[in-house]
Amino acid sequence: MATSTVNEVRPPTLSSSSDPPPVFDGTTRLYMSYGCPFAQRVWITRNYKGLQDKIQLVPLDLQDKPAWYKEKVHPENKVPSLEHDGKVLGESLDLIKYVNANFEGPALLPEDPAKKEAGEHLLSYVETFTRNVFSSLKGDPVNATSASFDYVESALGKFDDGPFFLGQFSLVDVAYAPFIERFQIIFSEIFKHDIAAGRPRLAAWIEELNKDDAYKQTKLDPAEFVEVFKKRFLG
Repeated sequence: MATSTVNEVRPPTLSSSSDPPPVFDGTTRLYMSYGCPFAQRVWITRNYKGLQDKIQLVPLDLQDKPAWYKEKVHPENKVPSLEHDGKVLGESLDLIKYVNANFEGPALLPEDPAKKEAGEHLLSYVETFTRNVFSSLKGDPVNATSASFDYVESALGKFDDGPFFLGQFSLVDVAYAPFIERFQIIFSEIFKHDIAAGRPRLAAWIEELNKDDAYKQTKLDPAEFVEVFKKRFLG
C-alpha cells in the first residue's frame, strides 16, 4: 500500500466570522469538515495520491457555517465539495472517483474486470451498510449489527492478493474506512465490544489501514467523537 510521507499541519477551521478564500482563482480546494466521514473519504484519496500540494483543505465549522460557502461556493451548502477548474462538485463517492481519475498519483481502481465489478458492487452497497449499522445502535446493537459486519468480513475474503476489499488498497477501502473507524470507536467505548472479534479479515484490514499515513492523518479523536455521538444519538 502506498503511503503519504507529508506530515501536514491541519488548517484552522473557518466559521461564520471567517473571511472566504479567493474562490475561483485557479486553486483547487476541498471544502470539508474534520469530523465528517463523507469528507474524510475525499481527504484520504487526496493524501493517498500525494496531492497535498495540489488540493488545498478548507475546513468548515458545520455548527457555525460561513454564509459565503452557500452563497459563493456550493449552493447545496453540504460538505464535502471540490472546487476545481472553475466548477464545484459534490457527493463524496463521486468525488473520490473524480479525484482518482483527474489527478496524478497511484490509481485507486483496478483494471482487472472481476475486481472492477466487485468494486462497483461494494461501492453501491456502502450506504446500505452504514444505514443498517446506524439504525441498529439502540436496543441490542451487538446482535443487531452482526450481519452487517459479517458481510464486510465475507467481502474481504473475495480476493487473496492482499488484505483489502479488492486485494490492494482501492476506493472501496476509502469509502468504508471512515464509517468502520467510527463504528469501531462506538462499539469499543460505549458497548464494550470489539467489532473485529471473530472476524480475522476485518481485524487484518483495520491493522493494515492504520499503518498508512494517508489514512492516519485523517483520523478522528476518539474521545471527542464519543462525546459527540452520546449527545447526538444517546441524548
